[in-house]
Amino acid sequence: MSLENVKDLVSRGKAKLIAAAVTEAVEGGCAAEDILNTMIGAMDVVGEKFKNGEIFVPEMLIAAKAMKKGVEVLKPYLASGAAGALGKVVIGTVAGDLHDIGKNLVSMMIESAGFEVVDLGVDVPVEKFVEAAAADGVKIVACSALLTTTMPALEATVAALKAAGKDYKVMVGGAPITQEFADKIGADAYTSDAASAAKKAKELAA
Repeated sequence: MSLENVKDLVSRGKAKLIAAAVTEAVEGGCAAEDILNTMIGAMDVVGEKFKNGEIFVPEMLIAAKAMKKGVEVLKPYLASGAAGALGKVVIGTVAGDLHDIGKNLVSMMIESAGFEVVDLGVDVPVEKFVEAAAADGVKIVACSALLTTTMPALEATVAALKAAGKDYKVMVGGAPITQEFADKIGADAYTSDAASAAKKAKELAA
């Protein structure tokens, strides 16, 4: 019952109730990893609903916030690194671009999928992306551009990340970005929304 309750609260975005439910599940003998996987499963369902147009950005955000609260309670019980068991994802909005709503949503969804997220923020210079991406355990670098005027900055960032010759994958997204543009600049993946980004990140890290 307690795992079902956790799943239900995450999917409905009940951030105020989730901490107590997670604590109850732990005290009731549920394994921390099982609770984490239950929350990740709930976010997968939320992501699918978003993709199918059954829910919208606000609902997805509150579900991701509830998940975050649940993970905070769970962290002390998890084997170190289990909350970021799939590896590290570096994320940021490219130089010259100050938009962060889409990036924050992608960041929350990727974290909810089981990654450790290193968020570089907005207006991130190429060098900062390359430097952060060189850290141990980075599986994916996710770059966002929300303006047509910052598409060249995205292209430059992807080129520099690829030139660094490391073993991570580069994901791109943002309002003006298309699959065609992503292919042209040599990105490994493009997704049109946060739910797809989390799914794609899992595929790339597998």
